[in-house]
Amino acid sequence: MSMKAAITACASRSRLALAGLLAAALLTLGAGVPDARAAAVKIAVGGSSCICYLPTILTQQLGYYKEAGVDVELIDFKGGSTALTAVLGGSADVVSGFYDHTVELAAKDKPMQSIVIFDKLPGLVLMVSPGETAKIKTVADLVGKTVGVSAPGSSTDFFLKYMLRKNGIDSNKVSVVGIGNGATSVAAMEQGSVAAAVMVEPAATQMTARHADLRVLSDTRTVKDTIAVFGGEYPAGSFYVLTSWVKTHQAESEKLAEAMVRTLQWIHSHSAEEIMAKMPKEFTASDPAIYLTSLKNMIPTFSTTGLMDPKGADAVLAVFSEFVPEIKNAKIDVKTTYTDEFVKKAHAKLGIKP
Repeated sequence: MSMKAAITACASRSRLALAGLLAAALLTLGAGVPDARAAAVKIAVGGSSCICYLPTILTQQLGYYKEAGVDVELIDFKGGSTALTAVLGGSADVVSGFYDHTVELAAKDKPMQSIVIFDKLPGLVLMVSPGETAKIKTVADLVGKTVGVSAPGSSTDFFLKYMLRKNGIDSNKVSVVGIGNGATSVAAMEQGSVAAAVMVEPAATQMTARHADLRVLSDTRTVKDTIAVFGGEYPAGSFYVLTSWVKTHQAESEKLAEAMVRTLQWIHSHSAEEIMAKMPKEFTASDPAIYLTSLKNMIPTFSTTGLMDPKGADAVLAVFSEFVPEIKNAKIDVKTTYTDEFVKKAHAKLGIKP
């Protein structure tokens, strides 16, 4: 072999070796980063201080979104209705909110689907403000009063209207105002801005701890109480999206479901103290003891599987049909308002047998 041929052959071998090393390096780096096919996802949270949305925040804290291969940005809103507006307006992709909105929107020809359920119970509490305890003893006594909800059009508002209808009261005879679902709701109750309110945790436990004689008109934090109110279990917190988004974002939907299922499994295998330690300090620092008590109250409301209970979905439709004529007349196929496809894939991948 001539000197020139030898040099050419050596150079060729060197280029091949370098290419191999670069390929190996790229594969190694790629194993630890999100799938490039999965775009960043913006999740609109209907009030992050509510423990009902704890699984959404905790999944971020545990790093499960990234490990599933999706880059998530959480955006906080005052209530579920404002979070929904963000998705409908295109400034967010996914709502972390109550499933019942999908049923409401089906009647308005705005199809949306839940892709994973994380709250199997609502955890909503209708309670009387401290200054009105002697005057308001039943739901009927709310006539002519101002009642607080997280935001008009949110699930807290739906719950109030349902309770009024259930007790034979025209909802137009009660004034409804938005008071948020955290410290602002507590302030509204204690300052007398509202005569009653639909509260969520940890605000509900904070109120009962501060005011021993506080009157509770309705409670959905346990299976027994929820069945007493709705006649069955009532699925609540979920990731829900526009049905059109699901069709074009199959990978992201699957990754979000996988991350949430892992979180639900983690929640039910750890103590309340361990869960609380993972949450952002701004959620727990103001009154750690109250937060811990509230969390213990709420853990039983969290799903263990992420799957929809079909009877629960039917219950949501039945409840809305009672006080929303448009829904009653729309003949909604409730099965179109949720899908278990992605949760089942997550179970198979994670080796979970529900």
